[in-house]
Amino acid sequence: MNRPKVLITDHAWPDLSIERQALEAAGLDVVAGPAAPAPAEHIAALCREHQPVSILTCWAQVQRAAIDAVPGLRHVGRLGVGLDNIDVRACTERGIPVTNVPDYCFEEVSDHALALALAWSRGIVAFDRRVRAGEWNPAAARLRRMARLTVGVVGYGRIGQATARKFRAFGSEVLVHTRTVPTETDGLDFVALDALLARSDVVVLNLPLTPATQHLFDAARIASMKAGSLLINLSRGGVVDTQALIDALDRGHLAGAGLDVLESEPAVPPALLRHEQVVITPHVAFSSDASLEELRQRGAEEAIRALRGEPLRYGCNGTPSFVGAAASAAIRATPGAHRG
Repeated sequence: MNRPKVLITDHAWPDLSIERQALEAAGLDVVAGPAAPAPAEHIAALCREHQPVSILTCWAQVQRAAIDAVPGLRHVGRLGVGLDNIDVRACTERGIPVTNVPDYCFEEVSDHALALALAWSRGIVAFDRRVRAGEWNPAAARLRRMARLTVGVVGYGRIGQATARKFRAFGSEVLVHTRTVPTETDGLDFVALDALLARSDVVVLNLPLTPATQHLFDAARIASMKAGSLLINLSRGGVVDTQALIDALDRGHLAGAGLDVLESEPAVPPALLRHEQVVITPHVAFSSDASLEELRQRGAEEAIRALRGEPLRYGCNGTPSFVGAAASAAIRATPGAHRG
């Protein structure tokens, strides 16, 4: 009997050993796409060829063509947090549950925000570049004390909460903007977005990419930021209008930017590279040895739960999981199958 297949479209880590161990123990075969995310049409072709019961994707686009190509598809999971690379509507129309792993990297991403702010406030990257170029001029330092900075955190999910906690530990005043103010504010100042931008020396973005947040930080909103401030984007590149950001840097309205995500990634606009106070990392804020282990294990376990018809921990579209009889029998009957 052929075992049901799980297609892993791509992965941002060296191998698929963790995923294979969990999925194969549950009676599933793993089909792997290329490590780098392939175009959407290639993912659809893989789906037509292999007919997986579940698709797990890191960065690759899982669009309607891929979903429609598999009549027996029973689950689509994001090996990550954001869902902008999955056609959630197409899945929901088919009754296919969509999952993610929202709780695996909030410490890493908030650490990354703090690291970028520290690098800017202490001139770490800029001075390293100058020293490597043969310059030794401590008199050129124009540095900032973290405890005198006001930090605006936009978005207050798990990552935003950890970010606020860590900046407060450095003595910074922290402002927060979020759609829904929690009952327990922990003494934080929750303010309107315009007020946050006008008062903050550092603005940290922790937002999903949706139609409402696409270019949320456009020319007008960036112009409303405090002069000489730093913009940190660790969410999705499309939240910030890249050209508007470049223009603000060119004018000197912004003193710098810390970017782990870009609209055009992996291509980096040359205009960003010429700014000494812009620090760019290649979409790695989520990554550490611990976070990747958690992501991969939890993502595989959620696929297994979905295919067994068990309650989901990370359901994203309110769709109950269900399985076909053959897939269910194969998964449940496997000796030593992982029980999540």
